[in-house]
Amino acid sequence: MTPSAKEEPMSVDVAPPAVVQRRRDAERTRAELLDVATDEFAQRGYSGARVDEIANRTRTTKRMIYYYFGGKEQLYLAVLERAYAEIRRAERTVDVDHLDPVAAVRRLAEVTFDHHEAHPAFIQLVGVENAQQAKHMAHVARLVDLNSSAVAVLHGVLARGRAAGVFRADVDALDVHMMISSFCFFRVANRHTFGALFDRDLLDPARRTHYRTMLGDLVTGYLRL
Repeated sequence: MTPSAKEEPMSVDVAPPAVVQRRRDAERTRAELLDVATDEFAQRGYSGARVDEIANRTRTTKRMIYYYFGGKEQLYLAVLERAYAEIRRAERTVDVDHLDPVAAVRRLAEVTFDHHEAHPAFIQLVGVENAQQAKHMAHVARLVDLNSSAVAVLHGVLARGRAAGVFRADVDALDVHMMISSFCFFRVANRHTFGALFDRDLLDPARRTHYRTMLGDLVTGYLRL
């Protein structure tokens, strides 16, 4: 390069403000459609849900829904994927590496307890999909990775517990995941039938701490030597 030569400034691709705004609007519209679709599928099931109703509730059109998702089935799959991604995201935000194995398992159980209580639509969606033998979930490839990561976290904690001599050696991470999920799912899904039979509201705030502690005791009690 000669002394008189000047370096060309590096070009940086910056989207015009109008393009950025359109992207934000599209993301906002897509999120709103997923919110309403989640409620529609949870309340009415896959067969009973209507794209027209989702369009009406979001003040948009079926054509717009098809533009974003491709159709009813694709919209339902997107709802399922987001629902599972949310609970996996909640689990990943919990730092259990600094906790001893017993406290770590208890904390992971509490995360599921809190999430299921706060997201009853998730419980309904799981019920909807089970009623259909999970035929749609089988097509959501990312769900496998999402749920594998959840079990992997448990696997690591259980390995630490075995190494520390506090957990049994014959423990399977998937079994522990099932135990935690079963308790949390039953408490929300069977709230009304259980209440009708035994006159006890499983979501009664006065008993929340009792059930949350009970779950931790059940899981850690099963794991201990």
